[in-house]
Amino acid sequence: MSTPVAVIGAGPYGVSTAAHLRARGLPVRVFGAPMASWRTQMPAGMLLKSTPAASTIDVPQPGHTLGDFCATTGEGPYPSDWDIVPIEVFIRYGQWVQQRTVPGLEQVRVVSVDRRDGGFELKLDSGEQVAARAVVVATGLSGLAQLPPELAAAIPDGPSATGPVSHSSQHHDLSALAGREVVVIGAGQSALESAVLLAEAGAASVRVVARRQGAVGFGAPPDRQPRLRPPSPFGNAWSLHALTYYAGGFRRLPVPARRYLVRRVLGPLGAWWLRDRFADRVQVTQGRRIVRATVRDGRPVLALRGADGQGGELAADHVLAATGYRMDLAALDFLGQGLRTGIVTRAGGPLLDAGFGSSVPGLYFTGLPAAASFGPVMRFVCGTEFASPRLARAVARAWG
Repeated sequence: MSTPVAVIGAGPYGVSTAAHLRARGLPVRVFGAPMASWRTQMPAGMLLKSTPAASTIDVPQPGHTLGDFCATTGEGPYPSDWDIVPIEVFIRYGQWVQQRTVPGLEQVRVVSVDRRDGGFELKLDSGEQVAARAVVVATGLSGLAQLPPELAAAIPDGPSATGPVSHSSQHHDLSALAGREVVVIGAGQSALESAVLLAEAGAASVRVVARRQGAVGFGAPPDRQPRLRPPSPFGNAWSLHALTYYAGGFRRLPVPARRYLVRRVLGPLGAWWLRDRFADRVQVTQGRRIVRATVRDGRPVLALRGADGQGGELAADHVLAATGYRMDLAALDFLGQGLRTGIVTRAGGPLLDAGFGSSVPGLYFTGLPAAASFGPVMRFVCGTEFASPRLARAVARAWG
């Protein structure tokens, strides 16, 4: 069976893109489980760092903001930047948007995508083969979890929620680590909130280890934002305003600058509302990097060293690496090897044109893979407002 456009992924970016494509009259098949990464790779009890205003999935049909969902269902409301949205509410919101704007979602997995006769052939785990003229990759964080090489070397079989070392994406219920000594690696929101949730779930002790001195910090609350700087969904700052509302210009920056900005802007920083929950519950070791990791009698042991050359060992029952995600084409193993070798990369991700098209005609990327071309806003839900209309317009012009 053939279709003009196939969208792989049914998270915020996949749903948003499909809604915009269908609004342009393009037949689209969408493959994936709705909000899968949010439901399975993030811990229960987590709260969104993004403000309610920055947590809307962009679709062309009116009446589908987070506020509309709250008004329709009676959840919330979350009217101001002082309100904090639970992840469970956001998941239900995403499913609500999908059901109303992208009906007919096919909850099957795409096993492979290869070039065929000027288009693409998709193989599904149902056994069906689908021909498509254009393919949009919107798979979110799946497969892109990043583990420090020093930790990876200690666990040849890979990280596991039940083993000595795991990645934060492998935990939906942190209460499974209750009564255990846990070391959390990282200094971003995921690390700091995971540490708090562990402490609140009854972990025997929780310690955060961060490479840089002074790395563990928290953002400013709404009433302490700079008043003479322009607003953005992430706070008041000229840089954040430009990167959010002028993301198209990001592509014109030199590759080293883009690589640096994607990694550092909106980087490790806890939400303002997490500070009080973190204090006195979580121990912190800063300015120490992991130089070696081993497993002794089932317990992970970290050899640490600071910039001053001083070091030591730190043992625990479990190490949780909240070390984020990084774009890696090799991790998108459903893309055939021949297809992947034709994708030009720059600044850590596929090189995309103004319409989110890659160097392979008809192959588009959105969400995290697009951050190297359009900036760090592509890592957040509010980036759908920039990405989805442009991508849909480009696909319609080329393949409609």
